[in-house]
Amino acid sequence: MDARELADLQHHLTTLFGRAPIRTPSDKEEALTVAKWAPLVDIVEHDNEYLIKAELPEVKKDDVKVTVQEDVLTITGERTLEKEEKGRKYHRVERAYGRFARSFTLPEDADGNKVAAEFKDGVLKVHLPKSARAQTKSIEVKIG
Repeated sequence: MDARELADLQHHLTTLFGRAPIRTPSDKEEALTVAKWAPLVDIVEHDNEYLIKAELPEVKKDDVKVTVQEDVLTITGERTLEKEEKGRKYHRVERAYGRFARSFTLPEDADGNKVAAEFKDGVLKVHLPKSARAQTKSIEVKIG
């Protein structure tokens, strides 16, 4: 596998995992490409809920939508590029812009009817409560 094929494979893998590819310079000319943008997320399980945190820098609250349909939670939105101004010359644009969508299949113990979300400082937090029947209860059993 030559360097070009390896770079193409890296590009496809990074696109798949939602990160913008980084290309190394070749022949003193840098190949600049940007992958389709998908925000990075953390998913954490707590005793009573799942928490999804999505990084959405420079995305307006009104441009983000969270939906639950048929046990799939979807986060959609758009990050727009600043309008070009006279006298401003861009030398590099690596950050991706445009529409995005991330979808997650809900765990069996999640209650998709009680999803809540908050958006602050470029981070979307989606709270997905566990259903009451799924929460474990601790009881003491006396052995006689």
